[in-house]
Amino acid sequence: MHPRVILNYKVVEASKARLPAVTSATLHGRGVFTTLAVYGGRPFQRERHWARLMEHAARAGVERTLHDERAVSAALAQLIEENKVERGRARITILARAERGLWKMKSPDGLASDLLITTGEARPEKSDDALALTVSPHRVNTLAALAGVKSVNYLEQILAWEEGRGRGFDEVVRLNERGEVVSAAMANLFWVTDGRLHTPALGTGAVEGTTRACLLELAAGMSVPVVEGVYELAHVADAEEIFLTSSVLGVAVVTTFDFRRYTVAAGSVALRLREAFRQLTLA
Repeated sequence: MHPRVILNYKVVEASKARLPAVTSATLHGRGVFTTLAVYGGRPFQRERHWARLMEHAARAGVERTLHDERAVSAALAQLIEENKVERGRARITILARAERGLWKMKSPDGLASDLLITTGEARPEKSDDALALTVSPHRVNTLAALAGVKSVNYLEQILAWEEGRGRGFDEVVRLNERGEVVSAAMANLFWVTDGRLHTPALGTGAVEGTTRACLLELAAGMSVPVVEGVYELAHVADAEEIFLTSSVLGVAVVTTFDFRRYTVAAGSVALRLREAFRQLTLA
């Protein structure tokens, strides 16, 4: 993480930033976030990220009316400039205070939520022959109140990711309680079979990723047939190509899924979409 952050619209040193100890965020994990890619010193797909952040704040019961899109965008641009971010990532987090919930406390400054913006370096790009997937033993509960929400209560995803990393893999495929394919722990999942692009429908518990939405639009523009559906693990195992998408990864091609290795041929759907996405980030 970079040395400066924005806390409630003020630039402060990250080591000196202070949040209240007793809040709904610290006690219950009531907060939401979004992570944006930064290309050429500019946040990518900012409007799409903001719309999703506001929707998820409403679902999680986080006060959002205090935070105006224009003001937050200006603060984000200021922090990108302060930290000299040319290519990297930024995270916008809204954390609820304790005016509702089991442990209530009036905020002395009258704030119902805190805005925290951070930036960091881009994740180092992996070589095309190194991204390996396995199946996570941890299931996604589609009936959970926060299913599909990017909440700061993110420990389940972290634990799933760490478990796979502990076995020597880069990411994991997660299933829901019905055994349906959902996503990776921290990315959306795509695969190709017979020239057709597949990705789990949002009803499986998948997060509505901004990069996922962008790839669906790019695929439509390239006349690549796309199916958002309900799939079993066997459908992924039989795929010809697999790739992951997220704001941090961009489009990351998978070359190992447990016992199976994939050779990514020139002109493949995954490589064509990755190049189309790269061109979009340069625009």
